[in-house]
Amino acid sequence: MAQFTKPKSLSVVVPVRNEEDNVADLIFEIRKSLKNKINYEIIYVDDGSTDRTYKNLITLQKTYKELRVIRHQKGCGQSTAVRTGVKHANFNWIATLDGDGQNNPNDIPQLLDALKEGVELVGGNRRHSRQDSWIKRISSVIANSVRSWMLQDDTPDTGCGLKLFSRDAFLDLPYFDHMHRFLPALIKRRGGLIVSVPVSHRQRSHGQSNYGTIDRLLVGIVDIFGVAWLQRRSKLPQIKKD
Repeated sequence: MAQFTKPKSLSVVVPVRNEEDNVADLIFEIRKSLKNKINYEIIYVDDGSTDRTYKNLITLQKTYKELRVIRHQKGCGQSTAVRTGVKHANFNWIATLDGDGQNNPNDIPQLLDALKEGVELVGGNRRHSRQDSWIKRISSVIANSVRSWMLQDDTPDTGCGLKLFSRDAFLDLPYFDHMHRFLPALIKRRGGLIVSVPVSHRQRSHGQSNYGTIDRLLVGIVDIFGVAWLQRRSKLPQIKKD
């Protein structure tokens, strides 16, 4: 078996919607965290923003050659935005983080350090650092507990936007709305290994969340049953080697 080689290049995919005041600072932080550590590109996917997010990104693109910008004419949701970015990525290892600035780009190198043979996804774990309202924290605990019990996905915080995964593995997964919340279970379903790494979490500096807490909780619980259905009908063939 060939020895596992750490990736030399990385595509950072950031889905955004109406984050006009956050894009410049986060891009600066991403560049600072990866400079002289790895060859990289930054792909922002504007998911139908109605503010100046897209215009700000185009202006920043003139300054930063590593920045690429893709726009959805209408909002399609976070999962679709992530998938658009992954499909347009030039490199096989993808790091994702939320566009609101709550994920810290300085944690990306430790996700890369956690890669080893067979690992297809490294997920961030915010459970001891989360900087959100009490209702968001409670809904997250409920959703994570139900999900973990039903899906056995070996992940304490699947909702963390900070993740590192193989592009090939991601594009081999079944695609559906909200799939980004279930990447660990879907990766495990296809036979890939998963690692969780403690990461920091920060308060939002500008703007407000584009996702309703209660609606997201209810939809997520419904989606769990769909993913459980996929798990029950999956088969992992054992390939005979000569």
